[in-house]
Amino acid sequence: MIQTFTNKLNEVVRYLYNETSSTENLQIEESLAKDEQLLDFYLESSSLLSELDKIQMVPSEQSISNVLAFSRNYEPAI
Repeated sequence: MIQTFTNKLNEVVRYLYNETSSTENLQIEESLAKDEQLLDFYLESSSLLSELDKIQMVPSEQSISNVLAFSRNYEPAI
């Protein structure tokens, strides 16, 4: 089966998220060892993924106030 470069990129993303089987892992690791461009994509993506893990989402005070106000005034339609 002939894989396009895009398919290989998709496989690397799945690999980064631990969504690949042991057999796929071996194939991807072989591809990374042979393809410098693919390895660069993997390293950059891995770095981005670790940075994403550091992001903390915090709602604004206005959002919290809106939710609480809605909750106080909510009357079920039953």
